[in-house]
Amino acid sequence: MKPVLSLPFLLALAGIAVLCAMDAMIKAVGVRYPTFQLAFLRFLAGFLWTIAAVAILRPAFPSRETIRVNTLRGLIGLVTATSFFYALQTLPLAEAIAFSFLSPLFLALFGALILGEAIRRATLGGLSLGFIGMLVMTFGHGLTTGGPLISAGLHLPGVLAAVASAISYAFGLVLLRQRAQQDALILIVLFQTTVPAILLIGPAWWVWQPVAGGDLWLFLAIGGFGLCGHMLLANAFKRAEASRLAPTEYSALVIAAILGYAFFAEVPGAATLVGAGLVISGTVVAMRAKGG
Repeated sequence: MKPVLSLPFLLALAGIAVLCAMDAMIKAVGVRYPTFQLAFLRFLAGFLWTIAAVAILRPAFPSRETIRVNTLRGLIGLVTATSFFYALQTLPLAEAIAFSFLSPLFLALFGALILGEAIRRATLGGLSLGFIGMLVMTFGHGLTTGGPLISAGLHLPGVLAAVASAISYAFGLVLLRQRAQQDALILIVLFQTTVPAILLIGPAWWVWQPVAGGDLWLFLAIGGFGLCGHMLLANAFKRAEASRLAPTEYSALVIAAILGYAFFAEVPGAATLVGAGLVISGTVVAMRAKGG
């Protein structure tokens, strides 16, 4: 690897590790709260941390274009977070994160549809291989519509939520690649927390459950981890192309497997490992085709 890429690569790895730790905390507290309340409290805590960072960094006032595009990213982030949080609540940690490996494949697809990049035959092959990997992960375990989590199989709504999260995350990443070169990174994160927090006030109030005092500190930690993780990733994407950083995403499976075993006594199944391997292989094929 060229030395110029070492810093963004390490920043991306650090960001993914921090966000995996945040996901584990969300999974731990998620058994006690509805999804909308869980997402609202996560974004509210992130907003508080981000406002403090804005007060310290004092970025220039955002332009109209910055507000428009990052508001759209905030909406996309809302879809990504709520669907992924539901997946965390209903699937084992490693399995939920393994489905997120589909996002680089959708990134290649959105690059063609939104940015006008050509889709080569090898790219289509990579997308197909990744889709097969998703099917292996899904049906290799068996499925259930009861739950939330049944040991005999994966919760179908949770699987669908994880796939929806991967799609919306890839769409948001296309916009991040565009805005990270133009906007202050703290402003990007500010919109990413503010927009979902505001939109989730109504849904969270509708399903609200009393919050235990000890959980308030946990939600504050979740918000802080979210800010740190997203700032690290934004810095990485500002310094290197997304396709160059895509392999760092796969470190999440190792980290999630360790955290899942340590805190939830979860062991990734053979179908997860095989399916994730197919998705990773498909992404490698797609990214090589894109760069070739």
